[in-house]
Amino acid sequence: MPVSAPSTSTPTAPDAGAPPARRTFLQVARQPRMIGLLLVFVLAAFVCGRLGAWQLDRAYERAELAAQQEAAEAVAAGPSWLGDVLAPQQSFPGELVGREVRVVGEFEPAGSLVVPGRVLEEQTGYLVLTPFRVSDDGTGGESWADLSGAPVLAVVRGWVAAPADAEALPLPEGEVTLTGWLQVGESTSGSAAVVDGQTEQIALSALVNVWGGPIYTGYLVATSGPGTPEDGGVAALPRPTIDGGTGANLQNIFYALQWWVFGGFAVLLWIRLVRDEMAGGRRGGAPTDAGTGIAGLPAG
Repeated sequence: MPVSAPSTSTPTAPDAGAPPARRTFLQVARQPRMIGLLLVFVLAAFVCGRLGAWQLDRAYERAELAAQQEAAEAVAAGPSWLGDVLAPQQSFPGELVGREVRVVGEFEPAGSLVVPGRVLEEQTGYLVLTPFRVSDDGTGGESWADLSGAPVLAVVRGWVAAPADAEALPLPEGEVTLTGWLQVGESTSGSAAVVDGQTEQIALSALVNVWGGPIYTGYLVATSGPGTPEDGGVAALPRPTIDGGTGANLQNIFYALQWWVFGGFAVLLWIRLVRDEMAGGRRGGAPTDAGTGIAGLPAG
């Protein structure tokens, strides 16, 4: 009886033509060459970021210089008569903020108020606010000829540390001439009520109910004349400016954005290089080379 040979199983050899396994993003990114490139691109992005920040600083620096020049020109031009730039109850044009004007009239002490929560040189205190009945605005009364009578101008005489300081200030009697900066009246978004001689805002649309009218839509930050900082007793306030001033220089802001975009491209370029390495490798590599070739494609 023939004896059959024992069966033997031979392991299947791996298919030599099988494509190499595709490497992951992390595997490619951890290569020394890619780490070196990453450091270079991160440095480039950092430099671009710093250049963008410098351009942004320049934008606001130039805006500040422009505001200073504007203030100097306003001072050099000297005060205009109030009636030449603004009439009672007329809408307040934004370009009049910080405009120096002159006006003649009388203070009405009974209507004096303080405005709390105002900061001057990092100290919180009070503005001294007094109604001023205008008798001459440079137009001889023509600016209010069609109104019910002489208008009221809200005058911020200055800043004090406590309400008691304002109460101790004497007010001049009779007709006086004041000079100061114009500022637009504040909105009534908060509390504009007068309580115990105080008001949270210089909201002229609300103060007209207390002082009577007609009234100007802006107020005067006094700089000289009786009862003002020039006369002593109150601290002077800076020239009013529109929030945001002249505005940042748009050209410098555009340059800042350009630098930040360049920095972002540097990082994206490195990511693109890693992905290209995963998919196709360095130019000139053999297509089947696991380190450099395009995984899955046969050698040509």
